[in-house]
Amino acid sequence: MNSFALADCSTVESALAQLKDGAMVKAGGVDLLDRMKNGTDAPKRLVNIRNIRELRGIHAAPDGLTIGPLTTLAEVAEDPSVRADYAVLADACGAAATPHIRNMATIGGNLLQELQCWYFRSADFECIRKGKEVCFAFSGLNQYHAIMDYGTCPSVAPSSSAVAVLALGGSVELTSAAKGKRTVAIQDFYVKPDANPHRFHVMAPDELLTAIHIPKPAAGTRSAYQKYGEKESHDWAIADAGIVLEMDGNVCRRAVVAMGAASPVVRRSKEAEAELAGKPITQATARAAGKASMTGAMPLSMNAYKVQLFPVAIYRTILLAAGQMDRDPSATAVAL
Repeated sequence: MNSFALADCSTVESALAQLKDGAMVKAGGVDLLDRMKNGTDAPKRLVNIRNIRELRGIHAAPDGLTIGPLTTLAEVAEDPSVRADYAVLADACGAAATPHIRNMATIGGNLLQELQCWYFRSADFECIRKGKEVCFAFSGLNQYHAIMDYGTCPSVAPSSSAVAVLALGGSVELTSAAKGKRTVAIQDFYVKPDANPHRFHVMAPDELLTAIHIPKPAAGTRSAYQKYGEKESHDWAIADAGIVLEMDGNVCRRAVVAMGAASPVVRRSKEAEAELAGKPITQATARAAGKASMTGAMPLSMNAYKVQLFPVAIYRTILLAAGQMDRDPSATAVAL
């Protein structure tokens, strides 16, 4: 790990003043320190925002939730107001990593987590994400990579909380000293590698993520998230699904089917949603939605199993959200 200076900040204003000359922000530091140890990042200055109290907390209002980005994953997962009305978000945060990491890692850091590709994460490989002209995953080890919406880079979206925020139609507030605050819908926040392989999100180097906004769900809304990995709890997802169902009795008025670990950015499956809208939620409609979610899938040489896994994950999570199935014991356990 390289030598670096540490700027310890207690206000948003002081932190923004430090965001220059290649400085990087440290909150929980879980992902950042891994990248520094791997040699992927070597900042000359770290701006520690961990002690900025105004960036913590969960605030419920009639129009929705505002979550401070320094709120830990454990705090989001265990909050009664989140669990009552935003179950998909509580589930997603409660399924991330291990209990120790959830107590340290922040929801803001989880949303900003960089891609989990071992070629990108290794200092031994200079890939297209690092300014070169080659992606090693296409001809290399690609069992955990994307099966949809990739072009130049088949890395996958690593953030579990982003799947839930997308499913709930959330947005993030970004703040800079020069331009003030702006709000970006989560669906517009992440940058696809085809558009710019060197950017992961639209946040500028002089901006901080200062709030996460989640609109109040419509009456009759039910939701759930499930994550599937090779190992229990601490592994990244190989498939995950966030489901939001707006129900009129047993009929689904509107559905959102959000997916992570399928493509370079979190995505909604409009094809799956169309299989649910205006219909009763049954095993048949849930299974049809799962099948439709794989429209356009293009598996790589070692990850065709995802084309079978995602429909099952979506099918079971739809029925979980609708209250027609218990949580899948083969999915990652959720902290309750």
